[in-house]
Amino acid sequence: MSSHKDNTSRLMKFWKLLGPGLITGASDDDPSGIATYSQAGAAYGLSTLWTALIAFPLMAAIQKMCATIGIVTSQGLTGTLKKHYPKSILYLMVLFSFPGIVLNIGADIAGMGAVGNLLFPKIESTYFSVFFTILLLVLIIYLPYQKIASILKYLCIVLLVYLVVPFLYKQDVLLILKSAVIPSLQFNKKYVAILVGILGTTISPYLFFWQASMEVEEMKHKTKHLVVNKNIIHDMKQDVDFGMSFSGIVMFFIILTTGTVLYNNGIHQIDTVEQAALALKPLAGNFAYLLFAIGVIGTGLLAIPVLSGSLSYIISETFGWEQGLDKKFHEAKAFYLVIAVSLMLGLSLSYIGITPIQALIYSAILYGLTAPVLIAIILHISNNKEVMGIYTNNKLTNVLGFITLFLMTIAAITLLYFQFFAAE
Repeated sequence: MSSHKDNTSRLMKFWKLLGPGLITGASDDDPSGIATYSQAGAAYGLSTLWTALIAFPLMAAIQKMCATIGIVTSQGLTGTLKKHYPKSILYLMVLFSFPGIVLNIGADIAGMGAVGNLLFPKIESTYFSVFFTILLLVLIIYLPYQKIASILKYLCIVLLVYLVVPFLYKQDVLLILKSAVIPSLQFNKKYVAILVGILGTTISPYLFFWQASMEVEEMKHKTKHLVVNKNIIHDMKQDVDFGMSFSGIVMFFIILTTGTVLYNNGIHQIDTVEQAALALKPLAGNFAYLLFAIGVIGTGLLAIPVLSGSLSYIISETFGWEQGLDKKFHEAKAFYLVIAVSLMLGLSLSYIGITPIQALIYSAILYGLTAPVLIAIILHISNNKEVMGIYTNNKLTNVLGFITLFLMTIAAITLLYFQFFAAE
């Protein structure tokens, strides 16, 4: 009996330790991310499954650097950029981040609306999109940070549905294992574009900003005298490792679901999350379809506050405005207005003729262009003893960071080439 109690208390202690790392990792699997993974699975079966294992250490390394910067400097990434780098770099980041994040929000809101319409066909998708936008806006403005963090944390559990879906369909375990550990490469435009899309979806610039800012918020709530010590850094690393592995596992299972159920049944073109959910219905059954669809709405509710919040932290820190999700509306009006504007602009995209797929492509290009520059800056800050003191990167983190920088630079060049120069 006592060992059961000990296990429960250990589990509760670990759950309390989880925070920004888990939320960041889970929000990475947003509706637009699910669409990308579904497309990869439907088009190429299990041949992109290995990317989930490759992406995890790279994501974890970058997010840990961002988290450490936030903890050590007591500032978000934008504040550190503003203090130590030319203003031109900062404004360039804002210029690219704003439209990229708004387009991503728009794609996610549209995805949630479309899936809502699938579950309740009598209600138009636009009504669902408006409902979810207003609901999120009210929750973000009226709830204090601790409440928002707690809700986001529990919303992460919704993602567990994707771990169930593949088992509702007969699976070839040996093929799954082989596909997971042995990279399969095809040298054609569409396959490379999918790989670039997966990289861009998993290692997104807005997550860098969010992670650093959230660590600052967490520190404010944990301790009055922002004293950094090795225990705080150790707990943060555990949180980030768990969050990024959770994100990678969900990504793995979404590719597994669509790569077996859809691919094996000749469905190779999936452009949106609702198409993926709908295609599952006759093949894997109503339960799988419902779980997949509910997961999309849950991830949207989780990811959109992260997207809009990260944008607001970027802009507020750039212009020196009062900021923080723990502040009331009247204490940080500009901060909350940026969140409101980003949500409304995201919602309006479908009304001005930008489809979710177009929004995804445009945001991928903008993310692709900013990610290598940001990763280079993050590496530079993380190795700067004047800024980081004794908490500079170790060798392994630097190796993983530079591999990420190399891959994201190649991805950015490839993305631009395919978008503007390669023939169809």
